[in-house]
Amino acid sequence: MSELVIEGLRVSVGAKEVLKGFDLTMRGGEVHAIMGPNGSGKSTLAHALTGHPGYVVTEGSVRLDGDELLTLSPSERARKGLLLALQQPFEIPGVRPIDLLIAAGADSSSVRDRMDDEADRVGLRRAVLERFVNVDLSGGERKRAEMVQLGVLRPKFAILDEIDSGLDVDALGAVARRLSAATNEWNCGVLAITHFRRLLVELAADVIHVVSDGRVVATGGPELAEVLERDGYEPFRVAR
Repeated sequence: MSELVIEGLRVSVGAKEVLKGFDLTMRGGEVHAIMGPNGSGKSTLAHALTGHPGYVVTEGSVRLDGDELLTLSPSERARKGLLLALQQPFEIPGVRPIDLLIAAGADSSSVRDRMDDEADRVGLRRAVLERFVNVDLSGGERKRAEMVQLGVLRPKFAILDEIDSGLDVDALGAVARRLSAATNEWNCGVLAITHFRRLLVELAADVIHVVSDGRVVATGGPELAEVLERDGYEPFRVAR
């Protein structure tokens, strides 16, 4: 079973250090949720893990099945098994979803059928897959389209940066069901960054981590989300 290990990760954006010794270990098939106040480092973690050039790692290690990822390019990290679903997926004019998936390593002989199957599973019209990536799509269609990518590429770990942002109840349910199924179908590990417990009602988390001031300050089971909903983040804030 695959394992993702983050140890002592320190990341700076510009002149500001955002992650200040972040630690987390998870295995394939598990769902881990990361929650915390704005500015605590949640999105910085997602971008640093996948190699965004604007996020500078100054210390620490990120290993996937024992392989150090921090020395690899973003495309190499993706081929090792990481997938990042963005809070606001980009439009890519001129590029069709099928071309994007083939470039990412999907089998060209079967990718069309797999795309159609995955679109049906998340309630996305197949015609949407003929458009350029995310061009003229609603927020819900973009998030469903990302689940099509996940189903075709079958990553070892999916990192979701506020996948629930802008989704209505139906779209949220479709996305959550596909993610839950992925944890069983190929032991995909899901690292879900979210502000709201509503995602975790649909997508059952095995572990919840509370992040404050660039590090994990509390870890627990699903009951921790209830504590956060009742008490907010103030009890978990790191004194400066």
